[in-house]
Amino acid sequence: MADLVELARAGDEAAFGELAGRHRRELHVHCYRMLGSFEEAEDLVQETLLRAWRKRDTFEGGPLFRAWLYRIATNACLDFLRSNARKVRPGASFDEMPWMQPYPDLLLDEAEQPEAVAIAKETIELAYLAVIQLLPAKQRAALLLRDVLGWSAAETATILETSVPAANSALQRARATLKDNLPDWSADKPTDNERELLMGFIDAHERADAEAAIAIMREDIRITMPPLPFRYDGITSIARALLKGLREPGEWRLVPTSANRMPTAASYLRAWDDTEFRAFKLDVIRTREGRVAEVTTFGADLFPRFGLPPILQVSR
Repeated sequence: MADLVELARAGDEAAFGELAGRHRRELHVHCYRMLGSFEEAEDLVQETLLRAWRKRDTFEGGPLFRAWLYRIATNACLDFLRSNARKVRPGASFDEMPWMQPYPDLLLDEAEQPEAVAIAKETIELAYLAVIQLLPAKQRAALLLRDVLGWSAAETATILETSVPAANSALQRARATLKDNLPDWSADKPTDNERELLMGFIDAHERADAEAAIAIMREDIRITMPPLPFRYDGITSIARALLKGLREPGEWRLVPTSANRMPTAASYLRAWDDTEFRAFKLDVIRTREGRVAEVTTFGADLFPRFGLPPILQVSR
């Protein structure tokens, strides 16, 4: 490690690439939490590594290369958010946050390297990410650095280029906002029931059985479709949409996957005048007390990130 650092500081691109590569995925997850967008996180990781390469002579050496990268990544995100101001009202749903995107679990797993902090479900679920979008950028960064990544007050202040009292103040304000908007928040642990709900969701859709789909949903269920400004609240409005949406377009086939540590279904549609099942939508499902509580629907353009094909081969 020390030899690689010295080589990187001396301008060895291969050494720098090896060092940066060890932390790339966890930096991507950090930027994703800061921004809520997978695509923007990708851009900001690239910007982070470019800045790190240009500033490599400012790294003082030792075992703190990871912390140095986090400092650069966090400040790159703060710069981006200053230039791309977003206002989110309290209680806003995903239809009011068109930049929000899911994160494939298969890539989250890559981030859980020995030095990295395990990615707890409650810190990556869409509901949590939506609420921290309410926070001013520095408060958001302080919350993530302290409560998610486990950095100390002094380390957080260094990363944010501020004083310890200022960093602590930002953290306390962030915690207060989180408590107001997600009281007693904790994500449901992944269970066999969650898997059963996903398979029930898939089965109901493939059979175009609206009643079966409704039977596994909560009365207060919500469905949103970012970036489209559509939202369905409550079982009554959703029932009407399901009766039409499951039967009229064509035949459905769904593939189970997962995003943000949440059960997810990738939907393929074969229109009545078509012969192929084509990628159509991605439903990320939040469960609560054994039922489907929320479905956030994203477009088929995200399928490649999940390793999903554009056309599903179906045995007949």
